[in-house]
Amino acid sequence: MFRRLCFALFALACCSTDLLAAERPPNFVLIYADDLGYADLGCFGAKKIRTPNLDRIAREGVRFTDFYVAQAVCSASRTALLTGCYPNRVSIFGALNPNSKTGIHDNETTIAEALKTRGYATAIYGKWHLGHHPKFLPTRHGFDEYFGLPYSNDMWPRHPSAKFPPLPLIEGEKTIQENPDQSQLVTWYTERAVKFIEKNKDKPFFVYVPHAMPHVPIFVSDKHKGKSPQGLYGDVIEEIDWSVGEILAALKKHGLDDNTFVMFTSDNGPWLNYGEHAGSAGPLREGKGTTFEGGQRVPCVARWPGKIPAGHVCKELAATIDVLPTLAKWAGAELPKLPLDGKDISSLFLGRPDAKTPHEAYYYYWDRHLQAVRSGPWKLHFPHAYRTLDGKPGGKDGKPVAYVQKQIGLSLFNLENDIGESKDVSADHPDIVERLKKLADQMREELGDSATKQQGKGVRPAGTL
Repeated sequence: MFRRLCFALFALACCSTDLLAAERPPNFVLIYADDLGYADLGCFGAKKIRTPNLDRIAREGVRFTDFYVAQAVCSASRTALLTGCYPNRVSIFGALNPNSKTGIHDNETTIAEALKTRGYATAIYGKWHLGHHPKFLPTRHGFDEYFGLPYSNDMWPRHPSAKFPPLPLIEGEKTIQENPDQSQLVTWYTERAVKFIEKNKDKPFFVYVPHAMPHVPIFVSDKHKGKSPQGLYGDVIEEIDWSVGEILAALKKHGLDDNTFVMFTSDNGPWLNYGEHAGSAGPLREGKGTTFEGGQRVPCVARWPGKIPAGHVCKELAATIDVLPTLAKWAGAELPKLPLDGKDISSLFLGRPDAKTPHEAYYYYWDRHLQAVRSGPWKLHFPHAYRTLDGKPGGKDGKPVAYVQKQIGLSLFNLENDIGESKDVSADHPDIVERLKKLADQMREELGDSATKQQGKGVRPAGTL
């Protein structure tokens, strides 16, 4: 009798373990580069920068050709990624600095907060940029662990033209160094991520690694210095690729490959006036700080063995605002109660047959100005100013050259056959122009537009001190 009871209890324990394993939600690794250009990875056409680990993710998973950030600048872009909202909805714009008194509002829900409801361990190792005061820090917004910079790495006393206080390196909510050795940032973030994966291998986890690089000033550790045919900038990208490889190796070591979704993308396009210390937008027009494709279309690759088909290329429109609702679905977490702009794009990631973008339209804001709208292959620019090098080379040795200001009038581009936005076809398609104008009017009512002096009925406030 005792023996049969022991066997029954053992069988029940084994069954329970199997059920728990089957019910365990997937792990998520999200790696975010800073100012990485569309053409800076091998799988996106780079010839002098070697990115074998990122190319491997594309080879073993999915590569998105039409993946977008919400605005082509630091804080606005990161806000959209973490909240699933256009930054205009949550009122965080530009690049917050040491003098900023605003940040993410307590009412907003980050990816980390959504996943915490499902028992996830959460960590961020890298650049935050959603507010540097204690109430805005990651540890107040769903992250168990934080180690990194609160804002951009150029906001320090060595900036070439502006004056900034010492740059803090924060652990948790405490500054542990000032003006840290930036050549070690990639290594430090990687080591922390690997240790976090090991520590939490038996429970679901979300680790967010937003690198400070390759935002200027660029630095690289001695182990990667002088290795790339593309000089220091290439060295930096290759070190980021090394970091990705270390994270993938940690997942494999702990048997987590098949239950972990890994995604890599960039916060915006390249900061072109830095020249040799900037990336390449490849065939795309312009770069960071603009609403042209070179500013907001970024490389994106993702991997999830057994779930994402190997070698899949997705040409549908997708965006960082879609990450929160997608991860929430996979984790079985409820969506935030406040309205989102992002959509579930799990079918695009997983390569479902005939999967289409859930977005009827995608909107290109610069600050509060709605400058363009895309629907299908059609992109309509409204009249606006923009910065450009106008064909001239960028700077050398980390020193930028000046942009010139130019204007674009009402212009329609077919991105399927004119990815470089070079031929205005508005005169040939007045019906499409009118349809896109109506879509823009709908968004102006919702999120406003400084050009038409509309506030937007769906705008929520940022957090304030």
